[in-house]
Amino acid sequence: MDMIELDGVAGGGQLLRTALSLALCTGTAFTMRNIRATRSRPGLLRQHLTAVQAAAAIGNARVHGAELGATSIRFEPGDVAPGDYNFALGTAGSTMLVLQTLLPALWHAGGSSRLRLEGGTHNPMAPSADFIADTFLPVLARMGVRATLSLERPGFYPAGGGAVDVVVEPCASMSQLVLDTRGPLESIEATVLLSALEASIGRRELAVLAERFDLPEDRQHFRSVRPAIGPGNALMVRVQHASHAETFTGHGERGVPAEVVAERLARQARAYLDATTACVGEHLADQLLLPMALAGGGSFTTHVASDHLRTNATLIQKFVEVDIDVLPVDDAAWRVVVTG
Repeated sequence: MDMIELDGVAGGGQLLRTALSLALCTGTAFTMRNIRATRSRPGLLRQHLTAVQAAAAIGNARVHGAELGATSIRFEPGDVAPGDYNFALGTAGSTMLVLQTLLPALWHAGGSSRLRLEGGTHNPMAPSADFIADTFLPVLARMGVRATLSLERPGFYPAGGGAVDVVVEPCASMSQLVLDTRGPLESIEATVLLSALEASIGRRELAVLAERFDLPEDRQHFRSVRPAIGPGNALMVRVQHASHAETFTGHGERGVPAEVVAERLARQARAYLDATTACVGEHLADQLLLPMALAGGGSFTTHVASDHLRTNATLIQKFVEVDIDVLPVDDAAWRVVVTG
């Protein structure tokens, strides 16, 4: 079995998750050292360890060194087996990051799979369940991947306790996708998700977002979590253009006024809206490289070419024979081209 030597010092958990996904899809083993070495808490946290363990479970892999705090592991994949799987983080760590690790291997498997993931669903340092359901999976569907996500129960930091159910169908072949233009703006909607907190907090957040984006009542949504497992607050702005939808997520913080939380989210969405020549948002751009590489090509424009995107591109090219070019379009956009 081929073995790739990787150094994780240039990135965080995303590099490990990408390596796990591609190892399962290509049958290539890897060792990674210096995992999250520059972070305040280096090595594997619970969500990273769960991703490793889950990847090993669905891919019949042999793993060496996987434990909390470990800064190096060896991962030797076997055959990916479709089936019914249940993975619980035991913390408020992100279930969505575990899901993104497993998805490519499962859509390459020979049958349908069902996943139940328990833990955090709306985390400040990870894509939210709403982003995955409303932005990421619809883009994958345009590439031929059939997967659905149902949010059974939201989970927030620090209590966790969330649960999602995901169904993934096999994908015999993927289509290459070009996301160069977003088309005319069709709608903007704001949603507040609140658990075990005063309803007035969510109302104040919605008021700010309604003012910033001139939203009518039917574009403002309030979701209360019942029964509540612990306090939590997330807010989303969904921007629908004719050819693409983006979901932006903000998170309430203890001691930070609701208005400040909403203003931060509004600025994030506004930065995307003002970059009129870019189709894809910053976070989706990071996540599209891997499926496009597996599809053998594709391209998109984005308003931010992040360090995450560039380091992820370098790692992907160690597993898959593709070229990934990041080219300036103008002062407000980049074009990312994946060529097989």
